[in-house]
Amino acid sequence: MADNTVNNWFGNISSHPQVVVDANSVDDIVAILKDSAKYPSPVRAVGSNHSTTECGTADGGTLIRMKMNRILNIGTDTVTVEAGAIYIDIEDALRPHNLQFYVNTEIGNLSAGSAACAGTKDSSFDGEYGQVGSYVTGVKMVLPSGALLEVTDAQLDLMQKVRASYGTFGIVYEVTFKVRPMTPMAVHHKTFKIDDFIATLPQLQQLGYAMMFYIFPFDGLITVEFRKYNPAATGDPNRQVWQLRNYFWAKVAPKLASDTEQNISIPEVRYGLIDKYNAVNRFNLENVIVSDNTLAPDQTIRYPQPSDDSRYTFSLFAFPEAVYPDVLKAYFQFSTDYYKQKGYRSNMLTVGYRIAQDQQSLFSYSYDGAVMTIDPVSTANNGWYDFLDAYNQFSSDHGGTPLFNQTPRLTRAIVLKAFGDRLHVLEDTRRQYDPNGRLLNAYFRGLLASQ
Repeated sequence: MADNTVNNWFGNISSHPQVVVDANSVDDIVAILKDSAKYPSPVRAVGSNHSTTECGTADGGTLIRMKMNRILNIGTDTVTVEAGAIYIDIEDALRPHNLQFYVNTEIGNLSAGSAACAGTKDSSFDGEYGQVGSYVTGVKMVLPSGALLEVTDAQLDLMQKVRASYGTFGIVYEVTFKVRPMTPMAVHHKTFKIDDFIATLPQLQQLGYAMMFYIFPFDGLITVEFRKYNPAATGDPNRQVWQLRNYFWAKVAPKLASDTEQNISIPEVRYGLIDKYNAVNRFNLENVIVSDNTLAPDQTIRYPQPSDDSRYTFSLFAFPEAVYPDVLKAYFQFSTDYYKQKGYRSNMLTVGYRIAQDQQSLFSYSYDGAVMTIDPVSTANNGWYDFLDAYNQFSSDHGGTPLFNQTPRLTRAIVLKAFGDRLHVLEDTRRQYDPNGRLLNAYFRGLLASQ
């Protein structure tokens, strides 16, 4: 038999489908779902496969590679695309129309189909959401039966569930996003000692900035990225600011971490060098990545496909912002204690975001109120997975909420604690559309399905 192994973008998760098939049209998807003899279950669809969990695996079943990537229509405040179109290509298509997404998420390889039914992360602008799917206003999918279903934001209850379905209701083939006029954006950074940040946080929350955090547990520091729309800006936008940020973040930092891990065996020397790079990075953020006139879409990064030696991976938990100061301080202590006890620390930094309350998705991690996240980042250096198990338990113990596609090594107990009755509501709806589990892989069977 041919080896049908398909790896995720990072290369640490393998799917072993019996059949791998490309979908170039809606008819292709219908034919696949109707023919269970030729295309066995489970059936899963993937775009660029950037998820850090097994959500897209189809062991023993059928893996659909979405090749449908056309931009179908650009209106005055919406864009409609095929599900395989990636975010950065859609952004590029919007630019000549002076339009942009509301959420200009970092991973430009995000496919529209994934954005419509799975979680994302980004900080919220004042009065806006921080999750891409919250601005999805229409979805078309092929149900497991082969029938077609269209859902719009006029169907609030169903759309809320579709945005949380992770491809377990049907295979998404067309998506409509709400978009907005292109608007200049200001950005600056400031570094705080952890105690100073905690003391200042109430004031920072009142300023109306979108905030991203660069967190350095072993230095006791946090650098805050402040972004705000600045419609009064004049002149040409500064396009170099985000190019530099993206280069250092997506290329230099993971490459340095990986090379240092491979070539320096003494932990004190290895991590001392990484800490020095982090100090340089903080300096650059504060003194170089500063402008009153940038473009939000320039934040988005087109990652190489396949990945190269600058790849990195990550995890995520979101915490209610009321308890975030205590959780953040506990995370600093947790990280340093874990290093002392186990000899392991991530070879990159930790990041985080502030996200407004958002009930657009049933599995929104800010469903009950505004949250702030703690997201360890690594090149998966030796010990990373054991660390994630400990981090997951730490986060669950502190009231954290995960993402099914971006929080690896989840357990049923963790997601049940985080989502409670919402888990049962989603599962009941899933069974209505897929009573025979045609789209239910082992990963979601373990986390979603009633035992």
